[in-house]
Amino acid sequence: MSVIIAMREMNLKGLDLNLLPILQVLLQERHVSRAAEQLEMSQPAVSRALARLRRELGDPLLVRTSRGFDLSSRAQEIQTQLSPLLQQLTDLVQSPVFDPATDTSLIRLTGLDLELAIYFPRLVKHLRRLVPGLRLETVRQEEDSFSMLDRDEVHFSLSGLQPASAENSLHRRVIDTMPLLCVMAENHPLATQPLTPVSYAAAAHGLVSITGRGPGSMDKVLAQLGLTRQVMLRLSSFMSVADFCEDTDLVFTLPQRLAERVVRNRRLCLRELPDTLQPSPVSFYLYWHSRHHHDPKMLWIREQFFAALEHP
Repeated sequence: MSVIIAMREMNLKGLDLNLLPILQVLLQERHVSRAAEQLEMSQPAVSRALARLRRELGDPLLVRTSRGFDLSSRAQEIQTQLSPLLQQLTDLVQSPVFDPATDTSLIRLTGLDLELAIYFPRLVKHLRRLVPGLRLETVRQEEDSFSMLDRDEVHFSLSGLQPASAENSLHRRVIDTMPLLCVMAENHPLATQPLTPVSYAAAAHGLVSITGRGPGSMDKVLAQLGLTRQVMLRLSSFMSVADFCEDTDLVFTLPQRLAERVVRNRRLCLRELPDTLQPSPVSFYLYWHSRHHHDPKMLWIREQFFAALEHP
């Protein structure tokens, strides 16, 4: 501690930290020539370094005795603390190392229920094989998962949305791209009839709305054709779509992968949208914050996630 206090009292702006490893060897060898040999430096260079250290520390450090050079009392005190101090400085500036075999971190991820159900199990299965000590946690998504990233409440977000704020602080990568499909009951009239923009607009619609506000993306597409639809039911979760759609006249329009999951083992069917109603393909992204962008652990986890999606 006294060494740290002494360094604080020094003019740190004028201190060359490269002198500290030289000081460590000088105190070990107690001889300029032997220190120079160990450091692979010239003897004059080590002598100059010793002179600078004496000036900066205000102490002779090495004092002449009848048996050669010995450590001053100040140098003895410094020597006991210099090695751990240099190790701390090395750890401070050294790039962190991530060892999957021993890591026991907690990684938090958020997303909508069905998005997590489709994509997250692949990552969990993959990581359980590679990092048995790593802990994973899904966090309930708020209206805006991007603010959760900004507040460092989660490390990753699965989302098909675009951030309305903090965009410059976020990074993302596409994990999936797909068209939209219509989900309806097997006995729905449109299940066997031609699906046109007019018949689609005339149907009773269900809408999954996370925020509960504003129109859906299909309302904007219909508006470009001069058409409108009636949304008869708004849900806050994709998981319950099948329960409300089965044996009713409601039509939900969902991204393909989500729609396929919804109709599985249910009395539901999928219909393709007419070409004139099909918007641009929907993309889903993995988002993360800039604070973790260069973290070796987070980088490794991102790469494992993408590898798991490519090879389910």
